[in-house]
Amino acid sequence: MTRVDRTTGWAGVLVVAAGTFTVVTSEMLPVGLLTPMGAALQVSEGTAGQTLTITGVVAAVSAPLVVPALGRLDRRRALTALMGLLAAANWLVAWSPVFWVTVIARVLVGVAMGGVWSLAAGLAVRLVPASAVGRATATIFSGIAVASVLGVPAGTFLGELSGWRSAFVAVGVLSAAVALAMAALLPPLPAERAPGLRGVAALLRDPRVATGLAAVALLVIGHFGAYTYIRPVLEHGGIGVALIGTLLLVYGVAGVLGNFLAGAAAARSVHRAVQALAVLLAGAVLLLALAPSGPGAALALVVWGAAYGGVSVCAQTWMMAAAPQARETVSSLFAGVFNAAIALGALCGGLVVDAIGAPAVLTWAAVFALGALVAVAAGRVPTRPARAGS
Repeated sequence: MTRVDRTTGWAGVLVVAAGTFTVVTSEMLPVGLLTPMGAALQVSEGTAGQTLTITGVVAAVSAPLVVPALGRLDRRRALTALMGLLAAANWLVAWSPVFWVTVIARVLVGVAMGGVWSLAAGLAVRLVPASAVGRATATIFSGIAVASVLGVPAGTFLGELSGWRSAFVAVGVLSAAVALAMAALLPPLPAERAPGLRGVAALLRDPRVATGLAAVALLVIGHFGAYTYIRPVLEHGGIGVALIGTLLLVYGVAGVLGNFLAGAAAARSVHRAVQALAVLLAGAVLLLALAPSGPGAALALVVWGAAYGGVSVCAQTWMMAAAPQARETVSSLFAGVFNAAIALGALCGGLVVDAIGAPAVLTWAAVFALGALVAVAAGRVPTRPARAGS
């Protein structure tokens, strides 16, 4: 294991968290920009939404494959290169004159995201003392949680200020800055032996892991089936563009708070926390369907944000509790399933939007959220919470 002092180690943890924030922000940036992107690239909103599907599919496939492909390459160099690739991909989206160029760029985003997420998951134990591994892991994954709830509002605001392409330019600049910070602040991280496919298959046969993955998949499919198209949903309810940006920012703030509240709840009982999130998510999207504008919409987005903000931290807590002996393997598996669910949600949501209309995706999300509730009730749950450094 690479030995580093506490200060250097935590600087590395923070820069890796910045990396996870940046890749997830890059992934979800189209969500708040679908209408102007579609108009500029001359495709429907449903088709524009498939830029999220493409990224999710590629990230899901690359998450378990990029690490073996890197071989013995030092992980600091690998992370730096992947963040550089992410910067180039975002700038390519910003330049895209036609949709197929955007598709190529989003494939590159998916490769970078899958690689960064897989490498980041197991780095905490190599950067800080054993007593701090739990907090460091939570910090690294907080980048994902914060990006999930703040990346879209920030991109939407910037897109309204100076055009949707400027949002991708800005995230490209952020990606390049994080790459430089990783090169400067991370210690040398020689490659370790990657887990084989046999270990992944064994985890999939564990009913506690399988139940957690099923619940996460259902929640994420439902969420992204609706949230990818939240702008057209709100526009259909008569909400103006300026107010949509404000509502998404409120959603983001609620999500950050939900992340910390759910983390505390998961430490006491992770399966009850996941069930509570499923109920809150279903209730929020149904409320938005019934009250698509005014105070009802604002309340729905606050509850929705708080509920989804807790999904990542609860899912990671579940995985660590279900397979404490295989942290890296189960994290890689979790990353693949999570991103596949994002892709499937965005894909099916786009089909629903084009076939029936934007508001119909809210019912879609509620059905899948309630499906997660059933999956947890019918499956096996971890018998104890994960402990830091276990």
